[in-house]
Amino acid sequence: MVRAPPPPTRHLPYAPGAYRLALALTATRETEWLEIDDHYPAQIAERRRLVTERRDEVLGRMPGSEPAITELRDPLAAHLTPTSPHWFTRDANVLRNALDGTTLTRAGDPLEHIAVLTQEDFCLMRVDSAGPVLIAAALCFPSRWRLSEKLGHPLTAIHDPVPGYAATLARPVDRFFGAIAAGRIAQRLNWSILDDPALFQPTGHGRGAHDPSITPGNAIARLNLRVERQTFRRLPETGVVVFGIRVHVTPLAEVIAIPGEPARLAAALRGLSPAMARYKSMAPFRDALLASLDRHAA
Repeated sequence: MVRAPPPPTRHLPYAPGAYRLALALTATRETEWLEIDDHYPAQIAERRRLVTERRDEVLGRMPGSEPAITELRDPLAAHLTPTSPHWFTRDANVLRNALDGTTLTRAGDPLEHIAVLTQEDFCLMRVDSAGPVLIAAALCFPSRWRLSEKLGHPLTAIHDPVPGYAATLARPVDRFFGAIAAGRIAQRLNWSILDDPALFQPTGHGRGAHDPSITPGNAIARLNLRVERQTFRRLPETGVVVFGIRVHVTPLAEVIAIPGEPARLAAALRGLSPAMARYKSMAPFRDALLASLDRHAA
């Protein structure tokens, strides 16, 4: 019998007080690079479906990116066998996956292999005179952005819609991408609250119009906490930086059931500027959600 994966890690990265853009990086061990949990079978099945049915939307590459794509695919496979030997075994060039009963060989498209092997999305960033540039990605679970619109662009341009990014974070982020050493892994967390639990969300960013269907009476039942666990590491041969994105979607009812969380989340929401609330797609229901959180906190 295959050992069952653990439940998902619960990340609650919001904090009371005024929201400020910050890298807020922490070091991560090699064994913690990837997160595997009991959503793995369902999420990998969804990733396979997206690669088959919406391939051009979830896989993208620039000319010349193939060496970096292949360099990422191989360490992914090499990482899984020692860190999760009860689920992944390797014999010569064959990787066996006990969680979904599949095998993976070196034949075929390495970017597709990357897309269906782990629950993480991966963006490959080449660092040059323009700063970090997105040259390839396996992006099955985007948080309201389209890969086709960002591929080939510098990170500063990709983050142009983020309020305050150019003035506050652009230079520190570019310096970080240029300085991260091979063998080191860093991580950070990003959060939002969305009215759609779907993992694949390429559209809907920046909604501002009031949504009258979400009220103080149903906001908790209708909304979900969406957290991105982002990881960063440099590939030693090509020098490309791998930006991993693991998406966690948790019904808000589960979050507010935790003692103290209704008040903490309400304080974090009040700390968002109107521009940031709009960017995070929370403006349409922010007032209704605050009224509901305040009632639960009381």
